[in-house]
Amino acid sequence: MIIRSEQHSDIQAITDVTRAAFADHPHSDHCEQFIINALRDASALSISLVAEIDDQVVGHIAFSPVSISDGSTDWYGLGPVSVLPQWQKQGIGKALINHGLALLKENHAKGCVLLGEPEYYRRFGFQHKTNLILEGVPPEYFLTLSFDGNLPNGKVNYHAAFSASS
Repeated sequence: MIIRSEQHSDIQAITDVTRAAFADHPHSDHCEQFIINALRDASALSISLVAEIDDQVVGHIAFSPVSISDGSTDWYGLGPVSVLPQWQKQGIGKALINHGLALLKENHAKGCVLLGEPEYYRRFGFQHKTNLILEGVPPEYFLTLSFDGNLPNGKVNYHAAFSASS
């Protein structure tokens, strides 16, 4: 498996992987591929990595900046992360997450947030913290990982591209 930054020629494959990965997901509104494209179009796709096996894109992960109401900067949102259904549960998502978090740290990010399954993301160090809030979601699914030990306090907002629906 090769993990690398997306190239322009990967855009359709990323769309296809994302659509397939979320097709049967019970908490998906099936707009994830539109969000990625909108982030890219807005130059807000800070990190976009693909996992490739035998020259086929089988996974993708996106990171984009978030804003925090206390004015904290250099925080990012992880997601979406997608792996083709036939390649899931083989360590591809884990590898994408670890690689992406390492790149964020190298780029002096202060932390990362995500909306996801707590049991899965705890293995990467993410935890639910009450001082960061994402309105409109069950708080136990909004998770935080500080890279420098400091945690902001306030409301988190994802980029406007997260409202993309087509």
